[in-house]
Amino acid sequence: MEQTKQTHEFKTEVKQFMHLIINSLYSNKEIFLRELISNASDAIDRLRFKAQTDSAILGDDAEFKIKIIPDKQKNTLTLSDNGIGMTYDEVVENIGTIAKSGTAAFMKAVAESKAQNTLTPELIGQFGVGFYSAFIVADKVTLITRAAGQETATRWESSGDGTYTVETGTRPSRGTDVILSLKPAEKDEQNFLEEWTIRNIVKKHSDFVAYPVVMDVEHTETETDDKGKALLDKDGKPIKKAPEVREETLNSMKAIWARDKKDVTEEEYKDFYTHISHDWNPPLTWIHLKLEGVTDYSALLYIPSQAPFDLFMPERKHGVQLYCRRVFIMDDCRELIPEYLRFIKGVVDAPDLNLNISREILQQDALVRNIHKNLIKKILESLEQMDAETYEKFYNEFGAVLKEGIHSDWSNREKIAKLARYKTTKSDGKWVSLTDYVKTMKPDQEDIYYITGDNLSAIINSPHLETLKEKDFEVLLMTDPVDEFVIQSLPEFEKKKFKSAEKGDLGLDAVDDAKKQSFSGLFETIKSHLEDKIKEVKPSSHLKDSVSCLSGDAYDMSAYMEKLLKATGQARPASKRILEINLAHPVMEKIQALHSKNADDAAIKEYSLLLYDLALVAEGGKIDNPARFSKMIGELMTRAL
Repeated sequence: MEQTKQTHEFKTEVKQFMHLIINSLYSNKEIFLRELISNASDAIDRLRFKAQTDSAILGDDAEFKIKIIPDKQKNTLTLSDNGIGMTYDEVVENIGTIAKSGTAAFMKAVAESKAQNTLTPELIGQFGVGFYSAFIVADKVTLITRAAGQETATRWESSGDGTYTVETGTRPSRGTDVILSLKPAEKDEQNFLEEWTIRNIVKKHSDFVAYPVVMDVEHTETETDDKGKALLDKDGKPIKKAPEVREETLNSMKAIWARDKKDVTEEEYKDFYTHISHDWNPPLTWIHLKLEGVTDYSALLYIPSQAPFDLFMPERKHGVQLYCRRVFIMDDCRELIPEYLRFIKGVVDAPDLNLNISREILQQDALVRNIHKNLIKKILESLEQMDAETYEKFYNEFGAVLKEGIHSDWSNREKIAKLARYKTTKSDGKWVSLTDYVKTMKPDQEDIYYITGDNLSAIINSPHLETLKEKDFEVLLMTDPVDEFVIQSLPEFEKKKFKSAEKGDLGLDAVDDAKKQSFSGLFETIKSHLEDKIKEVKPSSHLKDSVSCLSGDAYDMSAYMEKLLKATGQARPASKRILEINLAHPVMEKIQALHSKNADDAAIKEYSLLLYDLALVAEGGKIDNPARFSKMIGELMTRAL
């Protein structure tokens, strides 16, 4: 249906977004061409995939290519492809609207990098800006696209000034034209209409694109005689033929993963990573393997050096593409790489795979399951073999994701556990492996002690650790939400059981039964005043300096786990915790004396509430009545002074 021209206005945050695109990467303008070529390549990929089940969609146009058309007269640069194209509705959804989930994150990242003076072009790729990078060099962008199987085209146009127009257009066949009306080139600046400039950019950024990137190039040849000897004019100069324009391919289209490792240079590996990932940061390392035998496949996998902004977003795509004999099958191939390795980017080419395979069949395919198993093995081996400095860089970026595998991949649980790292009460902010922790355990230490929480400073100073610190026992400080699930899935390591520093009885010191009995009456009274908050009052096995803390039974849910469930809106069982009292603390002797005189003294109720609030504050919790707490502290200070 024909659509009349409609003008739309970008939202305020989108205008800010466009401003950042146009101005933030001024010194790296050439990346716009890489982005537009990659988009065109993706459009052809999608068409080829669709053609596997609908061959008629190609018609008589099965020779794929991406054409660059510089026009010095009009000062325009056009990128044209014969890919899948877009419908009117798809243009409105994908091009007319920029305010997607990454917009705010992109603007935040740019602001932070500007503040640190580290603004770099990887932000374009990292945040999937793609098409909008055209506005770095163009003062007007026109997009004309016709979807495969459609009769009409759609025209989108914007000057990056806050508005855009969409209307029905014309195009002779399927595909997309992106026409850039270039800004005037400044002195000593690249001229994006010059042949050599375009050649260099394509070679640098898009040499590995799987389809020909072509351009009409003018060739002038010398006239020759029958023997191939140059003919000369009367002045002795070679006679030139009339100029001839020929379409020339600018990229090599090398399937780098299919070549032998020894024939691929480090620069080629890095360039290919940039091409498939749109990430300007060099990869941390890569794994290039070719397996021949019962199962044949090639793989080139990369471990990035920086985590993408959307690493923990449920809708993010995996970075592994699946090919069959160099024919693109699908991206976002979750069947090849598990969730806990979702940071991996790369290509897998399986020659024996069915070209018409669907995602449903993929999950049941024996070949795919075999590749899945082998890739995990190779990736984990690569991580194991990293030197300490490189692995620390990796772990700082992806450690929290990797640990998900302890909970989800039972067959590799032990291997991943050995790769896990934690800061401890003795590591001075450095990472410690579980293997090294066990090696340095005290001779009389039977368990691996740990504590969980979302704040490193809070848990390292937790009163729950006082007894453990006094005995010089090291405690693992677990601050990632996934650690709660790690502990559930990994009850022991190298035959040493994990023991929470905040739950259950530590059992490190013998309890003075006589003293415990003498406080039993007071404990009953305190419990009666706090019965809606706690399930028990007992002498503490954790405390040495503090007067009180809250703990749970060995199999209770931790306070951090309850906090996580509450934050995600999940229903959680109502649970009461144990109020532990330090019988050696001087204040308890005072309260005990008060109780001995009059068990019904109103002050005991106030002190009971104060003991509970102090325990809650010590673990970083929120107290119910801050005003009452503040008043009581003020009164106690007044008496003391």
